[in-house]
Amino acid sequence: MEKTTKQFRKRNAILAYLRQTKDHPSAEMVYNQLKPEIPDLSLGTVYRNLSMFKSCGDIVSIGTVNGVERFDGNTNPHVHFVCNGCDTVTDLMTIAVPEQLNQEVTTQTGGCIDMCHLTFVGRCGNCLKNSEKGETA
Repeated sequence: MEKTTKQFRKRNAILAYLRQTKDHPSAEMVYNQLKPEIPDLSLGTVYRNLSMFKSCGDIVSIGTVNGVERFDGNTNPHVHFVCNGCDTVTDLMTIAVPEQLNQEVTTQTGGCIDMCHLTFVGRCGNCLKNSEKGETA
């Protein structure tokens, strides 16, 4: 039993971190966060597990932000806002994906919608304030 627990220690830690964080981390961010507590963790292990979790539907990719793929451990349908100034990704849990949008896509394609990821991209309030002050993000 201990061998099985040890065998999945890294995998379980990666998934647990993704489920509890609101940061929408990249593979490198996950690695940097977990490396101090798991010294033998490799970046390759993080990438392999993220790929497996994504394939199994345990996590979702929210796409690339500034050229780096970011992940979300919350697989419930929700909307994201990505700041193209500071690369922050924010959950917008009170904004629902419009059912009308799913119906329209179904009508136009003749297909069936399994999921919809809705992401808004712009500049967050902090970046707007900083740009007004002449600062850069």
